[in-house]
Amino acid sequence: MFSGAQFSIYPMTSDFVPAILRGIAALETYNESLRRETDDISTLLVGPPDAVVRAMRDAFTEVARGGGHVVLSATLSRGCPGESDDPICTAPALAPLRADEDPVAGAVSRFDPGVDRGIPVAAQISLYPLGTEAHMARIGACIDFLKQAGVYEKSKHFCSKLRGDASTVFAAIERAFIDFAPMSAHVVMSITVSAGSPSRT
Repeated sequence: MFSGAQFSIYPMTSDFVPAILRGIAALETYNESLRRETDDISTLLVGPPDAVVRAMRDAFTEVARGGGHVVLSATLSRGCPGESDDPICTAPALAPLRADEDPVAGAVSRFDPGVDRGIPVAAQISLYPLGTEAHMARIGACIDFLKQAGVYEKSKHFCSKLRGDASTVFAAIERAFIDFAPMSAHVVMSITVSAGSPSRT
């Protein structure tokens, strides 16, 4: 399997260079579990899908701790048929559901919001379980999970809006990315996470 993400962080501050570098430095914790490439547009993370989401969480929260308005934009993908399998992407978190297991109940049972980071965020996510049967049912089940996780705020065109502490929202994103398509499926997710926005609508 191949899984990873391309993400960019945008701190709305004149002191943006040190802010971005703090976020990049936070990724060093994952040097053993992820492959990383950074250029002038984005950072690529390749590895197990749970570690990919947690690394983005840590980079984002490290930047957001500095205050001001900070936005993360990312595209996540797993199982892309156009990418070669990579051993670093071995993912115990992608254990297949039992035949009798409800995906929403399974995701709720594995959902771990972790320690509250004291960083309130808004987010919007779009899940694309490509090439799977009944893909709208899978997306609907994902939305049901987000509601049970307590982060769902409302539906928007083409996406769902989430709100909560950064730890809880990223934990919900992790489960949404992992649990709502088969292990062998090609799954894409688009996310935008915002902290410290001067407007709230």
